[in-house]
Amino acid sequence: MSEHITLITGSKEEKYTSLLPQIKALIDGESDVVANLANVSAVLKSAFDFFWVGFYLVKEDQLVLGPFQGTVACTRIAYGRGVCGTAWKEEKPVLVPDVMEFPGHIACSSLSKSEIVIPLIKEGKVWGVLDIDSDLLNDFDETDMKYLSLISTYL
Repeated sequence: MSEHITLITGSKEEKYTSLLPQIKALIDGESDVVANLANVSAVLKSAFDFFWVGFYLVKEDQLVLGPFQGTVACTRIAYGRGVCGTAWKEEKPVLVPDVMEFPGHIACSSLSKSEIVIPLIKEGKVWGVLDIDSDLLNDFDETDMKYLSLISTYL
């Protein structure tokens, strides 16, 4: 396990490409899921300065707040509700350029403008989601979806 992350400047894709092996090394050999989620959220927040980065974990019929970096967040989200609940229900990433345009968006912070949510899937079942918010409109794209989906497979 490596506990040092080197952040580079460059394009979004260059940053992700640099981070992939570092994230893998960071969580390699660590069996505690909470520790790994905490470190991954810290790496993504540091590297991209997103407004909010965190995880929600499936507990029975709800998503419950897990490790995160950012402002205080919603604690529980129902299945199918909001962007996170939708990603859980549909079992696929959801990219929202403008959260005000997303029906049923849950506003944990009025500063959030765009959002991307990646479901965490193991053995065909969603066990959590990676949720990232930006205070900028249209801040996420297919590059984010590609690399964040790849990172989710490490967890």
